[in-house]
Amino acid sequence: MRSESIHLTRENKSCFIFSGFLFFISFLLIFPFTVFAMQDEDSDVAPAPPSIGADVPLTYFGPAPSDVQKELIGPYQLLKSGKIDHEKNSITLPLYKGQMKDGRNVWYIVTDTTDESNALALGLNHSSKMVYTDIGNAVRNARLEKGFKLIFDNGTVDFSSDRSLVPGKAPNYFPPKKFTPGSVGDKYYSPLVKISNAGGHIYNAPMVAFGVSDSVLNRFCEGNPDYKLVHDKVKSICPKKQIVEIELTPGFSFSRPVLYLSTDANNELPATLEGATYAPGMKDIQTGGDDSLFSPVERIFVMVNGPTGKGNPQRQGLNSAISDGGSPLNVLGGIPTIATDYSPLWDLNPGVWTNEAIKNGYRSRVTEEFDILGKVEQGWITGLEGGDFGSIGLVVNCPIVFRFL
Repeated sequence: MRSESIHLTRENKSCFIFSGFLFFISFLLIFPFTVFAMQDEDSDVAPAPPSIGADVPLTYFGPAPSDVQKELIGPYQLLKSGKIDHEKNSITLPLYKGQMKDGRNVWYIVTDTTDESNALALGLNHSSKMVYTDIGNAVRNARLEKGFKLIFDNGTVDFSSDRSLVPGKAPNYFPPKKFTPGSVGDKYYSPLVKISNAGGHIYNAPMVAFGVSDSVLNRFCEGNPDYKLVHDKVKSICPKKQIVEIELTPGFSFSRPVLYLSTDANNELPATLEGATYAPGMKDIQTGGDDSLFSPVERIFVMVNGPTGKGNPQRQGLNSAISDGGSPLNVLGGIPTIATDYSPLWDLNPGVWTNEAIKNGYRSRVTEEFDILGKVEQGWITGLEGGDFGSIGLVVNCPIVFRFL
């Protein structure tokens, strides 16, 4: 791993490609077989087919139980407002156009809302916990005007920066020596928006471009966008079709492999690592409460020094992600259909394997919250620099999209 500055272009970002997943016959009806021949083994979280080791072919297996009841095992799309491309590891969502009071264009997506009925109607994620974010600058205000257009009071984003990172000295690539996020919001910017004249519900509406005309963005309908104009996770954007394609991130939730969006963070470091927008307004989101009364967040567990190495089926963590460009394979807490406490605002809990755990060979990929907490209780995982495990005040906006199992 070279120690000089590394610019995180599209080519060296994690390219998680849907592969090896012929889990049920229903999937055969949805995805072409050619998809399964492609994969990035280091970031692949898709489960193996059930026909392995069986005396019958895959076609003998029936539909996934999740087809009958969404809480049961099997694939389930949680954010239904978009179309997932598992081969390209992306989702195409509706692209919305709003304005600032001064007339500048605001291009955004919508992923979550506190309005349960509207969530069901529009295929969004419902998060009742977001109602507790309305403190300080954590939530922007907007008014709904004619033409179904939101007019925002404040909060802008500069997308012109080049995302870059200088790794730490091997083998401890994290923390990096230097880092710069690819997009930076002003002090008022947060992806959370309350529509003052339409019920006062809060929507998770991350900005994907700002101050750009339709004609300029229409140049990127077929892809290859200018990342000085759009969010680093955008793969294509097309106002004339009113759609935007956004890269997904693989991870786990209670041992179930998942895909999620990663759009914003309240600190420059996670924003750089995630390819997200630095959103200073999110600093007013309260952390450390997890599932307690009035808490707006859920926990996300980020391993720092998990196993590394290209091709290692146990690889995980920030050292691995920085050194090989794969996903850190973070572990999310409760998501819809698994838990009732979902929030797209994830309170970052970093975990560090102790030297004793590594010496004894206990270090491996972890995929489930209570397994991690058990290893913390036993002393095999600590917080940063051997300190207490728990929240460090960093929040990432990561709406859940898809559950494989």
